[in-house]
Amino acid sequence: MELDISPALNVLGEPLQSCSHDPLTGFFRDGCCNTSDQDYGSHTVCVEVTQAFLEFSRFRGNDLSTPVPDFNFPGLKPGDRWCLCAQRWLEAQQHDMAPKVFLASTHQRAIEIIPLDILKKHAIDLM
Repeated sequence: MELDISPALNVLGEPLQSCSHDPLTGFFRDGCCNTSDQDYGSHTVCVEVTQAFLEFSRFRGNDLSTPVPDFNFPGLKPGDRWCLCAQRWLEAQQHDMAPKVFLASTHQRAIEIIPLDILKKHAIDLM
């Protein structure tokens, strides 16, 4: 079965940049926040995780800090870059817990869920 991968453009309309290879992130575990119609969670927002966000996410039922060796997941720590689900990031933003965003590494499909102006307010890489 061939996957229908969306064009690899970021929210600025430029080629999508890598998010993280250590730890290896992305729906396809290719280091980028690439997505497709099979990515129901829209893992499209490249962030730098914080302790506050990790605690928020754990409280919401998604523990991202505990390693899961069976899935080759090392667990995240503050400072790691990761492709987050757009809806989870928006939820964190609504609770003032959103981590900073790398716009160049955030897939354009993220703006189907999160308004671009909100992403820009949390951008690390906006000049």
